[in-house]
Amino acid sequence: MSIRTFAPIAAVAILIASLSAQETPQKTFKVSTNTVALYATVTDLDKRLVPDLVQEDFEVYDNAKLQTLTSFDNKPQPISVIVMLDTSGSMTLALDLVKAAAEQFLIRMMPEDQGMVGAFNDKIEFHPEGFTNMRDDLVRALKDLDFGYPTRLYDAVNQSMQQLKGIPGRRVVLVFTDGDDNSSKVGSGEVTDRGRLEDVMVYSVGLENEYFDGARKVRSSPDRGLKRLSEETGGGFFLLKKTDELTSTFTRVAQELHSQYVLGFTPQVLDGKIHKLEVRLKKPGMAARARKSYVATAEPATTK
Repeated sequence: MSIRTFAPIAAVAILIASLSAQETPQKTFKVSTNTVALYATVTDLDKRLVPDLVQEDFEVYDNAKLQTLTSFDNKPQPISVIVMLDTSGSMTLALDLVKAAAEQFLIRMMPEDQGMVGAFNDKIEFHPEGFTNMRDDLVRALKDLDFGYPTRLYDAVNQSMQQLKGIPGRRVVLVFTDGDDNSSKVGSGEVTDRGRLEDVMVYSVGLENEYFDGARKVRSSPDRGLKRLSEETGGGFFLLKKTDELTSTFTRVAQELHSQYVLGFTPQVLDGKIHKLEVRLKKPGMAARARKSYVATAEPATTK
């Protein structure tokens, strides 16, 4: 079955960590501009992922109006992901732990997934130069990430979206930080608007950290705009208070990305405005997380 959507999408994969990564042509759904697609993560009361629902279990609302679902799927499909890590000065003591946690995410990529790793401080870097599905290469690239001092958080997410632009399939930015943005040229609102327009899902992991700045002990917290950015684009936001939660959190993100449902509907109005989206479940005790809005236009999304 093919679906038609405002931005390239891919159906969802079941986590198969035992498969070895190899160069494989990507399989993607054919898409166009007639259908809105949402990726939904479903959890129960204990926050466990729920993988066995059917189309009739879901309701999707566009500006509070119930829509007829025209597509539903949860078959394995690839993702393109950029893992972007904060390597500013506050991360000096914790960076090795963050890299080890990011490695756990990378080794859970499926053979047809592809990715890059990157870092941000006073500069922004990506490795390798193009996307690859070779997990060993991505893990090795983690070792090459450099330190710096200012934190260009939203510049990093924005440039990650630029790297993903034009890539077919489901596109994801997984960003980690322990502090506020203090040096970006773009703001959280601009990046959120771009994620909505281009249908890029942002997952963010924030760490409340303590470090010595050369004069005194300093406590840092992740930028407040990250939570809204993740919620708007359908990703998850994880606020951690200690480094020993890093590995389990990066692993959880991998599990979610390979356990999502894709839902599609044909919008009744193409007015060029932002429409609110809501996914509800008919079964009690379950919650769905998906992007909260889209731009109702038939024109392809573009960003200058």
